Amino acid sequence: MSKLGNIPVNAQDGKKRTNPLAGVFDELVQFCQSRSMFMLHYCTGCGAIELPPAMTSRFDMERLGIQPMVTPRQADILLVTGYVSVKTLKRVILTYEQMQSPKYVIGICSCTVNGGMYWQSYATAKVLNEYLPVDVYIAGCMPRPEAVIEGMRRLMRNIEDGKGNAWKDYFQRYDYYLGNQQHLFGNDWQTPTDIIGEARHYGLESEETYGEHTKILEQHQQPLEPYKMRIKL
Repeated sequence: MSKLGNIPVNAQDGKKRTNPLAGVFDELVQFCQSRSMFMLHYCTGCGAIELPPAMTSRFDMERLGIQPMVTPRQADILLVTGYVSVKTLKRVILTYEQMQSPKYVIGICSCTVNGGMYWQSYATAKVLNEYLPVDVYIAGCMPRPEAVIEGMRRLMRNIEDGKGNAWKDYFQRYDYYLGNQQHLFGNDWQTPTDIIGEARHYGLESEETYGEHTKILEQHQQPLEPYKMRIKL
């Protein structure tokens, strides 16, 4: 085994890795990702009250490499902190699609799991992972800061172990998620993000990326046009 090409390497995703050091770099990248997580907390409900104490000096989640971020473009984690109304869910999906991959979703409070006390409300989305791939649920009404940090640590372990791949499911089963979104918002529902184009870019296209719901999207989808500035006199 005098040549690097003769060193056996592990296969990943069914493809043979040509670089013998690829596994080492993968582990390093996963370790760094798990220790530098920027979170965007979308404060949809009362679970947001538990975030300030989790961030500040008593519990200090920044010591774990977790800190808040103000825009989705630079965020790794989307925190949905309570019940999500149908109207708000549109903004949550739009925010998620603006985030760069890999990206992760944490659902805080029982409302994101099964609707919580709003389980019978016609205006509330009951199960968050029917519309977005959720990596970690933190149940409770409301979960304490210790539970929030433990949920973060669980996500960190998943990322470090290479198991934090729920974001890929959104591309691979986009027709499923889009179908649930259209069921709530109507067949003319669309966002500015080209999810199918991103799936193709990441090599995550599958048979479930396309389907009857993406065909409906193609019929209604319109290209984005810049707003024209008008001055009213």
